Amino acid sequence: MANIVNFSDAAAIGVHSMILLSKSKTPLNAIQLSKTLGNSKHHIGKVLQRLVKDGFLVSYRGPTGGFVLDCDPKKVTLLEIYESIEGKVVVKLCSSDNHICPAEKCIKKNVVSKLTYDFSNYMSSQKLSDYL
Repeated sequence: MANIVNFSDAAAIGVHSMILLSKSKTPLNAIQLSKTLGNSKHHIGKVLQRLVKDGFLVSYRGPTGGFVLDCDPKKVTLLEIYESIEGKVVVKLCSSDNHICPAEKCIKKNVVSKLTYDFSNYMSSQKLSDYL
């Protein structure tokens, strides 16, 4: 069965890891997160490094190291986390070269743009703190 909306593994890892790290009093490493999330520690590490680069997390090396939150969960939206991993959410409409639908019936404009708009609005309305 096809998925109309696809939430990538990387995006799911990012959002779920941010929730777990928000709840934790101590740093969590990729191995600990891997056991909880069921994803490879390598994939988790790669995703979390993107979140470190964008200022959501700090990472510490060593036996007691791991990742810790470096932001206020009340100010961070799920859309910000999602876009840190997947890139900016944009609507891509048909190019004028191959536009065959009548303007008022364009499937990409009317369906895809609406779903993208609804997704962005929902994700931006959800704060990380809402999931703690």
